[in-house]
Amino acid sequence: MYKPTIGLEIHVELKTKTKMFCNCLNENEKIGSDAGLTPNKNVCPICLAHPGTMPMSNVEAIKSVIKAGLALNCQIAEKSKFDRKQYFYPDLPKGYQISQYDEPLSQNGHIEIAGKKIGITRIHLEEDTGKLSHIKDGTLVDYNRAGIPLMELVTEPDIESGIEAKEFCQELQAIFRELKIADANMEKGQMRCEVNISISKTEKFGTKVEVKNLNSFRSVERAIDYEIKRQTKVLESGEKIIQETRGWNEIKQETYSQRIKEGSADYRYFPEPDIPTLHFVQGISKSKFPISKNNEQIFIDIEKIKTTMPELPAEKRNLFQTEYGFNVADSKILTAEPLLADYTENIISEIKIWLKDCGEFEGSEADIWLKNKEKIIKLVAGWLINKLTGILMAKKLTWETNPVTAENFAEFITMIFTHQVSTKNSGILLESMVITGGDPSQILETENLKNDDSFDLEKIINEIINKNPETVAQYKNGKTALLKFFLGLVMKESKGQADPSEAEKMFIQKLS
Repeated sequence: MYKPTIGLEIHVELKTKTKMFCNCLNENEKIGSDAGLTPNKNVCPICLAHPGTMPMSNVEAIKSVIKAGLALNCQIAEKSKFDRKQYFYPDLPKGYQISQYDEPLSQNGHIEIAGKKIGITRIHLEEDTGKLSHIKDGTLVDYNRAGIPLMELVTEPDIESGIEAKEFCQELQAIFRELKIADANMEKGQMRCEVNISISKTEKFGTKVEVKNLNSFRSVERAIDYEIKRQTKVLESGEKIIQETRGWNEIKQETYSQRIKEGSADYRYFPEPDIPTLHFVQGISKSKFPISKNNEQIFIDIEKIKTTMPELPAEKRNLFQTEYGFNVADSKILTAEPLLADYTENIISEIKIWLKDCGEFEGSEADIWLKNKEKIIKLVAGWLINKLTGILMAKKLTWETNPVTAENFAEFITMIFTHQVSTKNSGILLESMVITGGDPSQILETENLKNDDSFDLEKIINEIINKNPETVAQYKNGKTALLKFFLGLVMKESKGQADPSEAEKMFIQKLS
C-alpha cells in the first residue's frame, strides 16, 4: 500500500491599494473577473522595469504577511530581505522576479484541520507577474497584474489526501478573508494552489511531482486523487516516477506533463540590491523593524498588529456551535465569509428582541430565547444557507450588496416561527424582501401573504384520518413514509395555507 506525501504552495494576491514596489493601483478584484479592466491601464516605468527606476516597498503588504504569520502561529523574522529570482518569461518585465528566498518574513507555523496539525514552512512576499492571452495570431501581454503583492505560503509535507488539502485551502481562505488582507477567490486567480505529491511504501519520500495552477477547491482535491492513482499505476507496472511539473485538465479530469521540474539553483537567487534588508530594532522595542522608503525610516509595530487581530474562523466556528447551537456543518458555512458571519450574529441579536416583543411568549428575553433557541437556530440556518444565499446568487448580489437587513431577516424568521406566514408563502416573501429591500410585515400586507385563519387545521386533519382508515392502519404498522401523503392532503384542503411543520406534529400526535 503506497502512502501519499503532499505539500502545498499557495499564492495569494494581497488586497492593498497599490502594487508591491510602485504606486500603481492594485485592482486585483477586476483582473480576470466579468467587470474587466482595460489592459495595461495600471502600469508605470517601475512595474514595467524601465532603466533607472527604483522599487519601493509597500508597507501594508508587509503588514498583511505579518498578520497572516501571526494567525498561522508562525515565527516573525528578526531579519528579512528580498531576492531576485532569475528566469525569463514574457509576463515578467524585468527578466527576474523580486521575491524572498532564504530569509522570509514568517516561518515555522501551523494550523489544525479536523484535529490534525498541518505545518507551515514559510510565508514570504513577492510580486505577481503579468497575464498572457493566447490568440490565433500570437500572444498578448497585460501587465496590470505585474507587481501586485503576492504572498506565498509553503506547507510541510503533512497532508495525506485530496480532501485534507481542500479543507486546508478552505481554512486559509476563511482566515485571509477574516484578516481582510485578501479576497482569495480561486476562480478569479486571487488564490492559486500548486501541489507537490509523492507516494512511497517506506518512510523515505518518493519522487516528487508538482501539479500547478489549480484554481478551485474541487480541482485541488481531484488532481491529488488522480495523481495518487496515476503514480500508483506507474510504480506497480515497474516503471519510475519522473520528477516533473504537470498541469490539470479540468475537462478530462486528469493531469498532463508540462516540463521537467526546475530546482532552486536554476533560478540563481541573489539578494535584491535596490531594497534594504529588513531588521528588527534592537533595544527599547524588539517588535519593530524599519524599512526604507524614499530615504525615510518607517517602523512597523508587531505588538500593535497583534492587538488588531480579529477573532479567527476556528474560534468563531466554536462560538457558533457552543453559544448559538448551530451544527458543525452549518457553522463552517456561516463563518467562511466574514460578512455572513457578522450578519448571522446580528440576526440572532435581533431575533431575541422580536421574540420578546411579539407578545406570544412569557418570561424574560433570556428565558424565551433559551426555550426556543434550538428551533430558531434551525430556521435561521436553513433560510440563510438554503434560501437567501440562492436568491442572492440568482440576482447576482453578494453579502456586501445584500438588501435584506439583519433586523428585517430576524422579523421574517419570527413570522415563520409564530405561524404568521406559511412555508410556501415564506419563499415568496423573502424574494420580495430581496427585490424591494422592504419590511416583511408591510410586504405581507401588500402582497396578501398572511396565513389564512379561515380554516381549522385540527378539523382538516381529523377528517383526513377518518376518511383514510386503511392508510392510517398502514402508517401505524410502520409505513411512516405515508406521512407525506397525509401532508399532501392537508395542503390541498387548506389551499396551501397550512404550515407543514405544524401539520406534521399534529399528525404524529394523533397517530402515535
